[in-house]
Amino acid sequence: MSGPPWPWCFPPEPHRRLLVRCGVSDPLAWAEEWRQRLGAWQGPPHPSLLWGLILPLLSSCYSRSGNGGAGLRYPLLIGLNGPVGAGKTTLGRELERLAPSLGLRLAVVSIDDAYLPFEQRLQRLAGNPFGVSRVPPGSHDVPLLLECLRRWRSGEPLQLPRFDKRLRAAQGDRAGWRRFEAVDVLVLEGWLVGCRALGVSALSMAMAKPLNEWNNSLSPAELAWLPRWDQELQAYQPLWNQLDGLWLLRPSRWSLPLRWRLQAEARQRRSSGQGLQASEVAAMVRATLASLPPELYQVGLERTVPGSSAATALIKLDGKRRCIWSGSADDAS
Repeated sequence: MSGPPWPWCFPPEPHRRLLVRCGVSDPLAWAEEWRQRLGAWQGPPHPSLLWGLILPLLSSCYSRSGNGGAGLRYPLLIGLNGPVGAGKTTLGRELERLAPSLGLRLAVVSIDDAYLPFEQRLQRLAGNPFGVSRVPPGSHDVPLLLECLRRWRSGEPLQLPRFDKRLRAAQGDRAGWRRFEAVDVLVLEGWLVGCRALGVSALSMAMAKPLNEWNNSLSPAELAWLPRWDQELQAYQPLWNQLDGLWLLRPSRWSLPLRWRLQAEARQRRSSGQGLQASEVAAMVRATLASLPPELYQVGLERTVPGSSAATALIKLDGKRRCIWSGSADDAS
């Protein structure tokens, strides 16, 4: 890794400003230090994501923990919002692998590990227009997750439920608990992490506007369920209020998540002989895009709104899941 890492990956100025916001006083010295530390690093993920997301996020946590002199509190809860298929699991593994080099005890978990038990999900999602038993708002046991976080932040060891998607004929169910011996930074990843309910009035106004790209693409049944999903999303707000930062992974176009997830399932079938059918994958991806249309719920995370703050960072991905833009969310608006 020779030379500054970012000019060949993405525009340098937004990335430099993001690094400064993450507590990096000298981005060039920071890059050189990481090159020395990493040596002959090889992914996955793509190197652009190493420099565009992983290392800035770790540097931010290092600074905020007090190790970098900022003197902020431990423990930290960081949200990572990204569509299905974007590679959040791979990014999480690399975050966990590199964190100890900064003295950080970091774990990455999926909000989907807090899915409700199978029977409760069936009841909660009965009749939904996607025919899925998980994914949309209302699928998760938010009170349980909040209680787990409360105990962790009060000094107890972190314990979280575990979800096994192989159970119940691949519809998934609870599979015991996962205990973490020492965690100071927890990254919570998921496609809806940070998304805020619009409320009855704002959603009604959005739905009453002349047909545009987002509502023109929804079926009558999907439109009819939007108020239900928005209402379910309200229960997640206390959880989002716990976040100490929010990092956004954004596809260059919203047709990409389906392609990415189909590719992932194909790899899974080749390696294990198991995997979802294409129709099942399409239903799950559709559930993310039509229960909370990105134009209403994801785009708003990129800017400051009353009662919340803009996300910490925004990372844009091309069709091959390479970082093509990295910067503060307010730089992207």
